[in-house]
Amino acid sequence: MSFRKEIMKTKLKELRKLNNLSMDKLGKEINMSSGEISDIENGKKKDPRISTLIRIADYFNISLDELIGRKLED
Repeated sequence: MSFRKEIMKTKLKELRKLNNLSMDKLGKEINMSSGEISDIENGKKKDPRISTLIRIADYFNISLDELIGRKLED
């Protein structure tokens, strides 16, 4: 598993827990199934689409860079 994917799945779970959201609730909020959320958090989703990443980042009001663990020097 790539380093960025590991960061992204950890970040998503962390954001979801900090906001007291179940996978089901988050999925409903961003028009995804709880299974899709679970697949991302467990690293089963090979490469989430950019539109999926944008929905997640927008929902939590963070940048895509922050979601995937990309720093300016990368």
